[in-house]
Amino acid sequence: MIRRLLTFLFASALFAAPAVAQIALSDGAVADIVTKMKPGDYLWAPDIAPGGPVVIVVSIPQQRAYAYRNGIPIGITTVSTGKKGHETPTGVFTLLQKNIDHKSNLYNSAPMPYMQRLTWDGIAMHAGNLPGYPASHGCVRMPLAFSKLLYGITKLGLTVIITDDAQVPRVAPTPAFMAKGAASHADEWLMGGSLWQPERSTSGPVSIIISAADQRMLVLRNGVPIGSSPVRIHGAVPGATAYTLTAIEGENYRWSRLPLPGQGLSAPEPVSQEERDRLVVPEDIRLSMASVVTPGTTVVVTPDTLRSGGTGTKMTVLTTDKK
Repeated sequence: MIRRLLTFLFASALFAAPAVAQIALSDGAVADIVTKMKPGDYLWAPDIAPGGPVVIVVSIPQQRAYAYRNGIPIGITTVSTGKKGHETPTGVFTLLQKNIDHKSNLYNSAPMPYMQRLTWDGIAMHAGNLPGYPASHGCVRMPLAFSKLLYGITKLGLTVIITDDAQVPRVAPTPAFMAKGAASHADEWLMGGSLWQPERSTSGPVSIIISAADQRMLVLRNGVPIGSSPVRIHGAVPGATAYTLTAIEGENYRWSRLPLPGQGLSAPEPVSQEERDRLVVPEDIRLSMASVVTPGTTVVVTPDTLRSGGTGTKMTVLTTDKK
């Protein structure tokens, strides 16, 4: 399906990557095109999904970033992430701030056009030099034209996933979140019974983090925790998986699996009823969540613990609270 879509889009000149767009497509050519993209190349096809929330996935080893709208890939770009000693942090981030003409507060007012902030200590996506390898001070550099296009479709609070291997993201809580109210606050949200406090953040995109190790679900809106609950997951969770809610039809919620780096470049796959039934959520929390989830809501299921004292590969869920 994705091959046919891209074939049509290339033929229609909807993608804006001159160095790549002339390659003829055949079976397996999509992944080959992505692999052969040169520094500064990008693909852009917003008409595939003209509306809906946006999710960004950045693969450090691939030096590529993927833009999804309403669960459908609409853009791919080459990037340059942090060099040795200034590595780009991995994790599930919230878009905190946007500025078209930003200047760096840390590096001699260096220009950061179309800056989209991921952390308050200096990590952002922005236009910059792309030598073909990690070369930044931690930011995710993108081609200027792609940065401008991406800036035009993003909103504060959207989800950005950054992974440092060829597989999929793994998730653990942010130290900033843990320290916000000390250990007792963290215990309140990451252990024990259910919490539902939607008044903590009244608007913005909703992200849901589910830990198989903890059998726990954390609900964030605009990056702020608004809900937490014990859950039950039947069967093994060997690696992290990301989903997006594509549509709500009456009481029918349509979820799709996002094709993350390491899982192959293909169209989002509908989630079967059998797969949905693996997750059991308390009825009161399920009913409460119905009032906040909308198309574009993102779910990341991880085998790792949400608690900082656990074991396993660590990633970070960043909130919008300033330190």
